[in-house]
Amino acid sequence: MLNITLPDGSVRPVESGTTGHALAASISEGLARNALAVRVNGEVRDLHRPFTEDAAVEILTWNDTAGKSTYWHSSAHLMAEALEALYPGVKLAIGPAIENGFYYDVDLGEGRSISSEDFPEIEKKMLELAKSKSRYIRKEVSKADAIAYFTEKQDPYKLELLENLEDGQITFYTQGGFTDLCRGPHIPDTSTIKAAKLMNVAGAYWRGDEKNKQLTRLYGITFPKAKDLTEYLERLEEAKRRDHRKLGKELKLFAFSEKVGAGLPLWLPKGTALRERLEQFLRKAQVKAGYQPVVTPHIGSKELYVTSGHYEKYGADSFQPIKTPNPGEEFFLKPMNCPHHCEIYKTEPRSYRDLPVRYAEFGTVYRYEQSGELHGLTRVRGFTQDDAHIFCRPDQVKDEFKKVIDLVLYVFKNLGFEDYTAQISLRDPANKVKYIGSDENWALAESAIQEAAAEKGLSTTTELGEAAFYGPKLDFMVRDALGRRWQLGTIQVDYNLPERFDLEYVAPDNTKQRPVMLHRAPFGSLERFVAVLIEHCAGNFPLWLTPEQFIVLPISDKYIDYANEVKAQLEQHELRGTVDARDERIGRKIRDAEMSKIPYLLVVGEKEAQDNIISVRKHGEGDLGSMPLDAFVKSVQSQIVEAY
Repeated sequence: MLNITLPDGSVRPVESGTTGHALAASISEGLARNALAVRVNGEVRDLHRPFTEDAAVEILTWNDTAGKSTYWHSSAHLMAEALEALYPGVKLAIGPAIENGFYYDVDLGEGRSISSEDFPEIEKKMLELAKSKSRYIRKEVSKADAIAYFTEKQDPYKLELLENLEDGQITFYTQGGFTDLCRGPHIPDTSTIKAAKLMNVAGAYWRGDEKNKQLTRLYGITFPKAKDLTEYLERLEEAKRRDHRKLGKELKLFAFSEKVGAGLPLWLPKGTALRERLEQFLRKAQVKAGYQPVVTPHIGSKELYVTSGHYEKYGADSFQPIKTPNPGEEFFLKPMNCPHHCEIYKTEPRSYRDLPVRYAEFGTVYRYEQSGELHGLTRVRGFTQDDAHIFCRPDQVKDEFKKVIDLVLYVFKNLGFEDYTAQISLRDPANKVKYIGSDENWALAESAIQEAAAEKGLSTTTELGEAAFYGPKLDFMVRDALGRRWQLGTIQVDYNLPERFDLEYVAPDNTKQRPVMLHRAPFGSLERFVAVLIEHCAGNFPLWLTPEQFIVLPISDKYIDYANEVKAQLEQHELRGTVDARDERIGRKIRDAEMSKIPYLLVVGEKEAQDNIISVRKHGEGDLGSMPLDAFVKSVQSQIVEAY
C-alpha cells in the first residue's frame, strides 16, 4: 500500500499501481469526469500513469493553470495530426502550450502556405479527429528506435531534437494515427476537446535563430465547451477596445516617433499629468515609510556595471558603450539603478544604528529590446522604474520585506487591482551557474521571502529558476478586468551586490559586517504600469488620478465667461478641468467629452448662469441633474477622499 497525501493534508492509502484517474474516481465521480492531469510531488503527469511510491498528489482540472496547459499541449498534438492529414509531407518542429492556447511550428515545404482562409478547414478536421475519442498513449523509446522512426518519416527537426537526448529521456505520445516526440504530459483522450479556433499564423525561425529556416507558426486555442470559446472571443474583442495603444492615442496620453526612435515613448501633457500624479502618490507613501529620495545619472562608467555583474549578465540587452574623447574611457546608458544606489550608500560610514537605510528614485533606465519585441508601453527601450533599495541588517530583512509587501498592497488597493497572487521566484537548484553568490546566502534569502509571504497571509505560488541572477524575489501577479495576468510589482532579497561593492556597517562589537540589500518596485515601471492600468479600467481612471476630472460645456458663446468662472472656482478647490469653448453644438461637445472619458461633464447655459448652478452629467451614467457648485465640489471631494 502507498500513502497519497491530498492538497487538504489528508492521507489516503492506495494500492501500488493505482492511477490518478482511479484516485479521482475514489474521491468523486465529478472529479474523475473533469480530471485532466495529476501533479505528483510537484511534477505534472498523465492521469493514467500509476503511482509507485508515497506522494503528494493533486488532481488537475480545467480550473487549474497546469490543467489548462496540459489540455492545450494535447490540442497542439491534435492540430499537428490534422495538419498531417491535410498537408501530406508536412514537417513538424515544436508545439508547446502558451498562456492562452498553443502553437505548432511546421515546415509546409516549398510552394505551400497557410492563411486565415484555411483556418476553418483545419478547425473542422481537428474536431472531426477529436470525436474519435483517441487516447493519448505514452511510450518510452530507445534513442536508436526514435532515430529510426523519424528517419523513416523524414522529420529533420525531430531528429535534431533527439541529438541532445539520451536513452531513458525519450518518450513518444500517440493519439489516433499520429505519433510525436514529447515529454508530455497529456490529457486522457481527445473527447474533451469540443471547440477549436485558429487565431493567427506567423513566421518563426527554427530554434529562434535567424540563420535557420523560417517555419510557419500556427496559433490556436481550444475549449471543453463551445460557450467557453464564444466568451473568450468576446473578451478578445473587448481587449481590442481596451488596447492601451489605441486608448493612449485617443486620450492623448503618449505617442511614439520614428525620428525619436523605436521603443522610446513621448509623454503628452495629459499623460504626463497622469504619470506625475502616480509619482506623487507613491512619493507621499514612501516618505511616510521612511524612504529618502535620491537622483542618479542616466549613464555610468562601464566599470560600475562590471562590478555589479550587470555587464556580464545583461550586456547583450544593453545599448553599446558610449566612447569619450579620452582613449579607453567607456560609459553605458543606465540599465539598472541599483549599482548607483550602492555607491550612494558608500559615501559615508554606517553603524548598525543607522540601518535600515532606504533610498528611492524614479530612475529612467535603458535596455536594447529587439525591435520585434517592442509593444506599446509594455515593452520599451527607455522606461522609468519606481525603484528603491533598502540596506539593512540580516535581522531586519523579514520585517523590511513585510513593510514593502504592505506598500505594494496599498498601491494595488488605491488603483483598483483586487485580484492578485504572489509568485515566489527561486533559484534553479539544477542550474546554479546562472546565479552569483554563495549557497548559504541564497538559502537565507529564500527562507526570508517564504516566511514574510506566509506571515502576511499572501496567496503564493513557487517557481524554480525565475529568480534574478543575484537573488530570489517575490513578484506580484495581477489579474485585470479581462482576467489576464500581469506581473506588477517586485521585491528582491540580495546578499550579493553588497559583497561585490564591499558595503559595510559597524556592528555592536565594532566588527565590520555586510548589510543585506532589498530591491523593490511596486509599479515595476511607470510605462508598463500605465499600460496595464489603461487596459484594466478601459481608460476610466480613478477620479483622484485622471488628468481631467471635469469639463465645462457652454451651450453657446454667450456662456463662455460663466464657464470660465465655474472652472476657476473648481480649481480653487484643487479640482482639475477645462472649458470646451469650441463653436460646436452642445450634443457634439457631450459626445466628444464622453469619448475622452472625462468623469464629469458640466453643462452651462442661461438658467445655470442666472441661478449660479451647473447641470451635471457623469461619464457612462448620464444626467445627474442641476446643483450648486459647492454641492458638486463636496460630492467629488468625498469620492476622492474615499479612494485616496
